[in-house]
Amino acid sequence: MRSWLFVDAIGVAAAVCSMASFVPQVAKIIRERDASAVSLRMYVVTVIGFSLWAVYGVLVRSWPLIGSNLVSLALAALVLALKVRYRRTSPDIAARNPSRSC
Repeated sequence: MRSWLFVDAIGVAAAVCSMASFVPQVAKIIRERDASAVSLRMYVVTVIGFSLWAVYGVLVRSWPLIGSNLVSLALAALVLALKVRYRRTSPDIAARNPSRSC
């Protein structure tokens, strides 16, 4: 029989990995000021997913579920915000509207 400490340690490790997985992407976008390789649709779905997991955590009263998903939500939302912030316009659009150039 597995101890609850072992089970909790696995859960904590999974939560830390999930949360930390966004940090390199955020750092790369900020460093390069380019988010063209980031999928907008994927991050929209990811933000919705983390939001729903956080709500689920509230409903089942699980603070580890709430906390880890709120942190992941914040980081995924940051990537999404940076994607919008560093959105590149095509040369045709930039030529027609110089105020929107990169």
